Amino acid sequence: MSAHSTKTILVAVAGLATCGCTTALDRSQVVASPMSERVEALVAANRSYPRWADFPTAPVDLLTPQAVAARVGDLRGSSLRLTDETSRIDWTLSDPEALAAETRQAVGAVPVSPDTVRTEAEVEAFARRLRERAKAPPPIDRQP
Repeated sequence: MSAHSTKTILVAVAGLATCGCTTALDRSQVVASPMSERVEALVAANRSYPRWADFPTAPVDLLTPQAVAARVGDLRGSSLRLTDETSRIDWTLSDPEALAAETRQAVGAVPVSPDTVRTEAEVEAFARRLRERAKAPPPIDRQP
């Protein structure tokens, strides 16, 4: 900081001090509010809090690096076992038509209530009516 800027700051501080302005630290000129005594009492009662004695102590049962390494090894081993098990699964679908036929047979074996059939027919009729209404009107002849 230059000597000029330091001098400017000192002049500004001196000007504020002589102008009679009240600062937050000058409590003698502050008008007391109804809660000021209560606030002062609470501040005074908790002025020394928190103390180092109030903080919890560090845990002593921390895992050792060897225990962490053992757990990591267990996780890696179970990951390798899982990878081995999943690699033995045949993930390809060799005959999709056979799967579709089995699925249709399984679905067909479940009895369907007449209400469901009727509801399905009503839904299809409603969809058909909506498709008919959604058709675009014929073009307008723009020739006079």
